[in-house]
Amino acid sequence: MFIYNFLLPRVQESRWICLLQVNYKNGILVGSLFIQVITQNNLKPFSLVSSHSIWFLLAKMKPNNFILLFISLLLLTVLNLSSGKDHGNKGGNGDHGKKHDHNNHGQGHGNEKESSCPQLERISRDITWRRSAANPALPAKLLRMHFHDCFVRGCDASILLDSTGGTEAEKEAVPNRSLAGFEVIDEIKAKAEEECPGLVSCADIVALAARDAVAFQFRRSLWPVSFGRKDGRVSLASEANATLPSPAANFATLRQQFQSLGLDVVDLVALSGAHTIGVSHCAAFSDRIFNFTGKGDTDPSLDPDYANFLKQKCSNPPSLTTTVDMDPGSSLSFDSHYFEALFQNKGLFQSDATLLTDPEAARLSRTFQNQGAFFARFGQSMVKMGSIVSGEEGEIRKNCRVVN
Repeated sequence: MFIYNFLLPRVQESRWICLLQVNYKNGILVGSLFIQVITQNNLKPFSLVSSHSIWFLLAKMKPNNFILLFISLLLLTVLNLSSGKDHGNKGGNGDHGKKHDHNNHGQGHGNEKESSCPQLERISRDITWRRSAANPALPAKLLRMHFHDCFVRGCDASILLDSTGGTEAEKEAVPNRSLAGFEVIDEIKAKAEEECPGLVSCADIVALAARDAVAFQFRRSLWPVSFGRKDGRVSLASEANATLPSPAANFATLRQQFQSLGLDVVDLVALSGAHTIGVSHCAAFSDRIFNFTGKGDTDPSLDPDYANFLKQKCSNPPSLTTTVDMDPGSSLSFDSHYFEALFQNKGLFQSDATLLTDPEAARLSRTFQNQGAFFARFGQSMVKMGSIVSGEEGEIRKNCRVVN
């Protein structure tokens, strides 16, 4: 396998990084091309034609011709970007918006390039980085909060609402009881209200805090965040319990859940890479190690030594407080190690291991072992996920925990 990286000169205050990954086997070249554009403030991934990475198969092509084709594709990209077709920072609507109406009407689309509050990005970065420095586990928590928000009713900050009366809010759903970091959102919101009263939605803050939390490790952003989301008025634990992907889900179920939100298999695999940081409570995977088929057995797809390690860490029945790293030995570092662990049969959840049961997902998982490839695609998929909205009218809450 050959990896080519190209760093081009500055063009209009930007620098372009191109990653070409090539595998040669049985007379066939298989390659993947990733193009990233770095502006002064953000890392913005782009692709040739749409928001998807471009995959191509070239049968029995000579290496010199392959390089010539790569240069031609690069030139096409230059023309595409210079024509003003910005695919990387409008919330990922692109072609998918035409197929999924819930991404195109009702609430704010989350596709405005700049916030109506110029100070917001500085406020979020300063608070999130300060908090992350004090609590290294925070980035995983804020990233997870954004995921759980967007997968239920779209990215509308319904995850932040407290229960009222006899109605349990999303916070009370079983998958959400271990969420944390709400106080960070509250602090950003309070400061934003001081600077720009009534202009900043809680939904935009959740998206921005997740981006900035991951950025803390690198001191730069890995993807752009658009603005204009509105806050929802409904939050139901029952919907979260029914909608959020289960750690025991098989591939067919995961694919259907992602497709229902306008996300494809590439997004599914890339976003699964978020499990490279953070921990899980033992209850989320207890059956996999203690009672996989109902006969007191262990999932045979798990590495035996890893399975024994998990059994030593977790009691049966599981403790409500014991946690395990989701990415063994690398849970505080946002990197591509998660995909390496998958091929060592050390994916913690069944929903992790199941990525290797589908040929396309397995191929993508192997490609994403390359950190540059993973970061580029993860950024694109985060933009797409961050553009999911419901069809309901929203508001800008004064307090993120209650509707106006």
